[in-house]
Amino acid sequence: MKNEVKDIGIDVKAPETVCNDQHCPFHGKLPVRGQVIDGVVVSDKMQNTAVVERNYLNYDHKFERYVKKSSRYSAHCPPCLNVKPGDAVRMVECRPLSKTVAFVIVEKR
Repeated sequence: MKNEVKDIGIDVKAPETVCNDQHCPFHGKLPVRGQVIDGVVVSDKMQNTAVVERNYLNYDHKFERYVKKSSRYSAHCPPCLNVKPGDAVRMVECRPLSKTVAFVIVEKR
């Protein structure tokens, strides 16, 4: 029963390893919904949490050009994904897990 992998409703490959994390969308009870964001892991020094940075272009109307911008998100990192700094990941919005964490990593790209 524990080895079953839930279908989370997003087209991502399920992890091969099994974890017993209750906040894992594949092996726990955490539902996911909302935004899907791609980024790069910058830090994994927090417990079960990683900092993910997303780079994007924003159009500036005054100067009529694009400006490079970046955003950092704190995302829950399930142990079954084995994510390290420098990995490209996909994260999905979930309910707030703490003051700063409202995303969970679902795929290592």
